[in-house]
Amino acid sequence: MSVLKTAVSTVFCLALAGVVFSPGAKADEWNNKTVITFSGPVEIPGVHLKGWGVLPAGTYVFKLLDSQVDRHIVQIFNKDETVVYATILAIPNYRLKPTGKTVVTFRERPAGLPEALRGWFYPGKQFGDEFVYPRAKAVELAKTANTAVLATTADLPVEVEKPILTVSEPEVAQLQQAPVVAVQPTGEDVEIAQVVTPPPTQEPVVAQAEPTQPAATLPATASSLPLIALFGFLALGLAWTLRLVQKRLS
Repeated sequence: MSVLKTAVSTVFCLALAGVVFSPGAKADEWNNKTVITFSGPVEIPGVHLKGWGVLPAGTYVFKLLDSQVDRHIVQIFNKDETVVYATILAIPNYRLKPTGKTVVTFRERPAGLPEALRGWFYPGKQFGDEFVYPRAKAVELAKTANTAVLATTADLPVEVEKPILTVSEPEVAQLQQAPVVAVQPTGEDVEIAQVVTPPPTQEPVVAQAEPTQPAATLPATASSLPLIALFGFLALGLAWTLRLVQKRLS
């Protein structure tokens, strides 16, 4: 039932936010560039420009700034890609069946509040991005949606005066190193696996050893007859020598 509720709320939030994927959604493979249009306001996590914690309705560009194995850094630009509104920490989230379209999900919010950005899946890829919120906001969202939300306990800046442009910015380094947990509606911290799905584990490849071949045994062709003959000749020679000595003594 909880799974059904989550699925319904996600679809409902998508409808409310009015995400336009066609023809407005376009993508580039190398940095997952995606153009998305929102028809309603959307609250975002991460480090954002002052006054841009909620994106108004409009067209935006999502890009990966940095993609490590265990976490991603996502940036949101204006339509012309001249302004970076937000730089957000995200945890890779696995899905079994990729879709051919961009998927953006939202957290359920009370009526009158902007939808809260939850996740982003690039078309054709199994790994998407589950966005991480500051702890206080994550607890609020978890209580509203009655489900765990990714949070960071690090003291990160929420607003900045200048856009973050490169991975060398100090704010990016803070995001890369920030501890991440999942926050329950009760405020309890749990493992992030309760929010994101890790990739399926692969069975270790075990090398099958070739069956050991028994050591080859040479056929028993040798005979002991030559050795017997040798002892015979030695015995005859010894007897002849003794006889000769006996004759001389006599």
